[in-house]
Amino acid sequence: MHALRSLLVHIDPSPRCAVRLAIARELGRQHDATVTALYACAPSYLDLPFAMAEGSAGAFVALQQLDDDRRRQALALFQHERDIAGTGVRMVWRELAGAPLLPGFAGQALCSDLMLLGQHDADDLQTLGVAPDFVASVLVASGRPALVVPNTGSDAALDGDVLIAWKASREAAHAVTAALPILHRARRIHVCAANAHAGAAGPAELEAWLRLHGIEAAFEHHASVPAEMPGEGLLSLAADVEATLLVMGCYGHSRARELVLGGASRTILRSMTLPVLMAH
Repeated sequence: MHALRSLLVHIDPSPRCAVRLAIARELGRQHDATVTALYACAPSYLDLPFAMAEGSAGAFVALQQLDDDRRRQALALFQHERDIAGTGVRMVWRELAGAPLLPGFAGQALCSDLMLLGQHDADDLQTLGVAPDFVASVLVASGRPALVVPNTGSDAALDGDVLIAWKASREAAHAVTAALPILHRARRIHVCAANAHAGAAGPAELEAWLRLHGIEAAFEHHASVPAEMPGEGLLSLAADVEATLLVMGCYGHSRARELVLGGASRTILRSMTLPVLMAH
């Protein structure tokens, strides 16, 4: 059975890191996994180049001090969660130093079972050093699954009802496979399937496959969401069934240095209201 043994948590200066650290701590306890908190944030002078316009040495020192303060705040959040975990969970702090943010983090993710990332919040000035498309870019670049935590809410429990957005695609299959350890703790699994071509694996085949992996949760099958608004439809259904987790494929590709996402993936990452386990 697929197991969670290595969790990689993206850490930036935002206080919201505390929520994904708490989720990672609980997953680490449940699955005997090592939690690695990787601090990865671009230096301030890259996001605030106007401050360096006149070449002031004082400005550079001030920005460096700002970065040091933010790093210490993030480290304090990590140490707090590590203290709560005690000896029950192995939690490790690392920093991405010297490497470009995106390829550096994606490279570290290659040896993890699951990444824990945060939804971009344009109103959080503490995340200036993290690009708005960081989550999608890391998913595409690394090929590793990620649990994306919304920028609102504080519930770390994932063992309630789970909604699977099923599509006969490798992305959806990858996401469900990555979610297997979590699905074993689900109370009920809701399956919403897109219209599939003839001969493709549908909801019944998915349920049978999950049963073979020892999933004992009750299943409910739902009609497909409107094709013209798939992201909004999935979020509405997740709210209706009171899901604590959404599992889905992330559809997108890189083209001429630009990340092109599918409509549902783009909507979910922008408007998500619950944790989403995604895989490309």
